[in-house]
Amino acid sequence: MKRKLLLSALLVAIAGLTAGARAQNKEQAKVQAIICKVNNYWQTNNPAEVRSFWDNAAYHTGNMEVYKLLNDKQMLDYSVRWAEHNQWKGATEPDPAKWKYKNYGEGQDYVLFGDWQICFQTFIDLYQLEMGNQRLQPSNVKIQRALEVMGYEADSKVHDYWWWADALYMVMPVMTKMYKLTGDKKYLDKLYENICYSDSIMLDKETGLYFRDGKYVYPKHKTANGKKDFWARGDGWVLAGLAKVLQDMPQDYVRQPFFVEKYQNLARGVKKLQQREGYWTRSMMDPQQAPGPETSGTAFFCYGMLWGVNNGYLSKAEFGPVIEKAWRYLSMTALQKDGKVGYVQPIGERAIPGQKVDANSQANFGVGAFLLAACEYYRYLGK
Repeated sequence: MKRKLLLSALLVAIAGLTAGARAQNKEQAKVQAIICKVNNYWQTNNPAEVRSFWDNAAYHTGNMEVYKLLNDKQMLDYSVRWAEHNQWKGATEPDPAKWKYKNYGEGQDYVLFGDWQICFQTFIDLYQLEMGNQRLQPSNVKIQRALEVMGYEADSKVHDYWWWADALYMVMPVMTKMYKLTGDKKYLDKLYENICYSDSIMLDKETGLYFRDGKYVYPKHKTANGKKDFWARGDGWVLAGLAKVLQDMPQDYVRQPFFVEKYQNLARGVKKLQQREGYWTRSMMDPQQAPGPETSGTAFFCYGMLWGVNNGYLSKAEFGPVIEKAWRYLSMTALQKDGKVGYVQPIGERAIPGQKVDANSQANFGVGAFLLAACEYYRYLGK
């Protein structure tokens, strides 16, 4: 009798596991369909042959994640075409004596400005996909410029390169990728040195959040209601950047606990400010400053938290409900029927009162952020 009861219980358990797996696979299939719909819409309507500046490069960080997940050669080819169009370079000025970074600039002499360096994330990924674990080939066109520019920065004596929050997504992951590429710890050490400077001018120690740059530090700058003005996309850049850093940083690196603590503090600060509908408003602490949903910041937050849960740095019990609400917003409000990703605040640096952001507000960097979140949510469902 006991054997029959045990066998019956075992069969029920197996049936339950099988049903659970089927449901899981069904949900993953839905997310995969969303990923393909969004990326096909973008690539069909936008040429790959555009410059290697930050906005286009941010899209490609999402596109490369899609390729890694789905192994879709069409996605890979799109990034290769973009890289080849730009000759595997960011800003192209050849003379290091003329390289700039200390203020905003789109000229070809702003070689050390982070907005021209984010492209190296994708170029390095493409090189490593081709070469695998073969010995580093410094003369390979895919990484030649990255080695030149990032090697110069790593060896330099100054550390004030990252004076705005966006740079922490643009360049921090380049530094860890350079370490993985070369094995040279100088890239990790320079990463730490540079972010310590960033912290000194725009980190709010009370909340763990970042002001966009020194102009927005409280109480010198306040929202119209007198509150701290944390810009969602700015903090989204940082959280996503830290996730990418921890992904590539060796756990035995002496400064790794510093980055873990920073990442976890920021994630908890972000979590507290999520709106009931799942999104974050452009001014995170003052929804009235610029009311309504915003997708790019929300998607970067969703990605950053998902990566943390998937890799054991954040608790699913604590962050799971936040993630689910954010994904519901992204997949049911931000995503439009044709595959467009809406409610993306246009290029800027703060929450602007009265600025129109609606279902037709799409941008390359917003699509990239959405794809990062969607790919990580797919993995989350498979855990």
